[in-house]
Amino acid sequence: MTMTAAQKKEVVTAYARAENDTGSPEVQVALLTARIQGLADHFSTHKHDHHSRRGLVRMVNSRRKLLDYLKGENLDRYRELIARLGLRR
Repeated sequence: MTMTAAQKKEVVTAYARAENDTGSPEVQVALLTARIQGLADHFSTHKHDHHSRRGLVRMVNSRRKLLDYLKGENLDRYRELIARLGLRR
């Protein structure tokens, strides 16, 4: 359910735009996507965990806002990111 530091570092290095990039929209969306996928696995086992489901909804909304921002700033980067992450939109 939670990401280890090694997993987080792996995601950051895969989606970073520069060497020490940790705050770009691409990195933030990739980290949120990894956490969302982890929670999706959690919900397959724990169907009645409504408190965590609320957190999942917040993460999905946050990811959506970041993707909307990126789409407005640079459409090519947006398209590349959703293709790499396998998001439908």
